[in-house]
Parts: sequence; C-alpha cells; structure tokens
Amino acid sequence: MEQAEIGLIGLGVMGSNLSLNIAEKGNRIAVFNRSPEATRKFFAEAGDLQGQIVPCETLEQFVASIRPPRPIIIMIKAGDPVDQQMEALKPYLSAGDIMIDAGNANFRDTMRRFDTLKDSGLTFIGMGVSGGEEGARHGPSIMVGGTQESWKRVEKVLTSISAKFNDDPCVAWLGENGAGHFVKTIHNGIEYADMQMIAEIYGILRDGLGMSAQEIGEVFGRWNKGRLNSYLIEITEKVLKASDPVTGKPMVDMIVDRAGQKGTGKWSVIEAQNMGVAATAIEAAVAGRILSSQKGEREAAEKILGLPALAEAPKDREAFLADLENALLAAKIGAYAQGFAVMSAASTEFGWNLPMPTIARIWRAGCIIRSQFLDEITSAFTRDPDVNLIVTPAFAQMVKETDGALRRVVSYAVLSGLPAPALSSALAYFDAYRRGRGTANLIQAQRDFFGAHGFERVDGLDRPHGPWGSGLNQD
Repeated sequence: MEQAEIGLIGLGVMGSNLSLNIAEKGNRIAVFNRSPEATRKFFAEAGDLQGQIVPCETLEQFVASIRPPRPIIIMIKAGDPVDQQMEALKPYLSAGDIMIDAGNANFRDTMRRFDTLKDSGLTFIGMGVSGGEEGARHGPSIMVGGTQESWKRVEKVLTSISAKFNDDPCVAWLGENGAGHFVKTIHNGIEYADMQMIAEIYGILRDGLGMSAQEIGEVFGRWNKGRLNSYLIEITEKVLKASDPVTGKPMVDMIVDRAGQKGTGKWSVIEAQNMGVAATAIEAAVAGRILSSQKGEREAAEKILGLPALAEAPKDREAFLADLENALLAAKIGAYAQGFAVMSAASTEFGWNLPMPTIARIWRAGCIIRSQFLDEITSAFTRDPDVNLIVTPAFAQMVKETDGALRRVVSYAVLSGLPAPALSSALAYFDAYRRGRGTANLIQAQRDFFGAHGFERVDGLDRPHGPWGSGLNQD
C-alpha cells in the first residue's frame, strides 16, 4: 500500500477538519485516535476522500503507514496530554521523524519539547493554526517553528492546505523551536483586544444610543465595507442579526454576558511584561474577560452602587457613528502595534529573527484577525521591520486622522459610565508613546527617596541621588 505523506493524531473537530483538508488537497494522510470507534466513524464519513485516508487503530500500524522521515501532527488538548502522546509515540519512531504540536500550546512548553528531543534523533515542530473549524477544513493561517530541515519536509503539504490571499499561501516558517507557537499566542492576544474593542463599541451603541441588535448589526455591516473590513467585523454583523430559534428574540440578547478564555491572551500579557513591552490593550481585554466572569458580583454591585446617568446624547447621530468607526480603527491600530512590538522583543530575546512582514502577510487570510489593513502592515514592515507600527508613515497618518474620534468616544463612554477599558487603554498608549517628556521623573525621585535606587540627571552630572534628607544629601 502507498504510504501516507503525513499523519495526524486526534480526530476531534479541529483534527478531523484538518485531516479532510489535507486529503482534499491531494495528500495521502494516516489518521489515529485513542478511540478506534472515532477513527472508524471519521473514515466512514469521509466520503469521496476515503481513498486519500489511511485509518489506523494502533500506533504501530499508524507510524508504519507514513513515509519516512515521518511528520506526525498531534491535534489533542494542550499540556500534559501532548507530552503523554509523544512518549507513547517514541518507541515506534526512527531518526529524523517529526512530531508536530498543532494545538494552542504555551510556547515555553514547545521550547522544552524541542530541547528534550534535540539529541534523540527525533525533532519537533510547534505549529500555530488559526482560523477555527472553518479554517482547519478549508484553509487556515499556519505559523511554523522548528528546524529548517523539518520545515522543508512538511512545506509542500502545509502550503497546499493553507489559506490563500491572492494566491499567496498564508503559511511560513518563522524560526526555531517556539517561534511558531509564540506568534500564534500574540495573534490570539491581538484577537482578544480586537474582540474586546468591538464589544465596547457594541455596548456604547446598545446602552448609550439605545439601538437594537438588528440596528447595530446594520452599522457593523456598513463598517465592513470600509477601512474596518475584517473577519471579526463581518461575523459581528451576522451574530447581531441572528434570531434565537426558540424565542425569536435577537440571539445575542439570549446569551449570558460571561466570556470564556483558554489561556493564550493571558500568556500574551505575561510575556509582554516579562520582556518589558507595553501591551495595554491586550491586558485590558484579558481583564475584561475576567470581570465578565464575575457576573454575580457585578449584579450585586449594581444594586449597591447603581449606574451613572448617561451623558447627553450626541446631537448628530451620524457624525457620532462615524466617530465610533474611526475610534475602533484607531484602537485596533494600537492593539496591532503592541502585538508586533511584543513579537519584536521576543525575536531579540530568543534569537528567532522573526520576519515581521511575513507574519503580517500570512495573517491576511485564514486567521481570525484577518483584516484589510494587514496588507498595509505588510508594506510598512517591509520598508522598516524594526519600527513601532504607529510611527510608520501610513499608520502615523491614520492615527492622526482618527485620534480625535477616539478621544470623543472615550470621553462619552467615561461620562456615561459605559466601560471601555480597551479603547481607553489604546488612547492612553498613544498619548504616553507620543509624549517626549513624561512624568516618570517623579516616580524616579520617589524611588530614590524611599529606596535610594538612584536616577539619571538631564544634565548628565554624576550625582545619582537627591537631597531628600535620607543621608544621601550630596551638597
């Protein structure tokens, strides 16, 4: 029997869809699931693609079905289950074989696994896959981290299944060990911020302007035809216009306002802080989800504290809607700028040499944060990959054009008591980043006063402490 070009373990929704995508693109694939019944069911439902699929019920049969060096995608729950699956596979593998974790793994686990296999003859790829179920089935954005040699073994298959933007495949090798999973983590951090900002705009339209879900959906539909054109804006319109088949009410109004999270947003914030990079919009989005989970406390607090009165409604509603559109654009730019700044710092920290234009390029289709201006981000970083996005010529102009709108929207939200933490944090980030003389001199004076931490002087004199009466008076 002809051997498979690649193997996949884990036939859950994502694994099944990715397997069908691989088979549909003309690649023979061996599949295995811990439950043989799941493997049989998957194969039975594969229809015309059965000829490209080798269903296996033992690991030994599975490994023997793949052409060496064997690339094996592991598509199971992140964490310990991946380590356990790797250990179970090892006895059947040969030198040069490649284990590929395609889940939402913590990149530090990926680096550990890569190092563990370094002298074993086996190797590892950490592969970020974005696009959800639909992307896995029809074309995701794929971020690969591992050796160049292992990348070359899987490049043909992964290129064939990836999303395409004007025929350009949205897949790339980004660097050694954890590079792919780190980029996927930051992708998800930006996604958190983007979703939070959209939700804040929705809150202003719903609670500030009193608009219905259908009306708000119409607004997002219009915005999706302009500079905000993106997957998240597109699905927001669809979500808001959908009706609950049980009650007939807007579906969104029947959903409890308590958001879940799986860890990638939190990891983005932790790594940003570890590397000393301000990622305030992502931090605000993670905090927003945490606060959303405390629904009982929020309801109790509302009874005790009440809600502030709304600010005076904007007299020109259409002008305010235009402000909301521009404010969302400005805030999104801030979130993307922060995400790319974190990746730039990580590239230096871990010696990855992450290709910023390439990252923007492979996010243009297939992934959750795909949007119209990723083309412009690609161009901006092609000209200068080491600069903060908001000071590149194209984006600096966009920030200048939308800055006033963001200020007016945040002001209205604050005066009305409508929470807008991500929009506010983006505005504060712009204001802090653009101000040559800030207020940290006072913080340094305070630190020196109570802890003798020292400071730099503007005149360059070598007198690193102040006359605070703490025994350090140098006069």
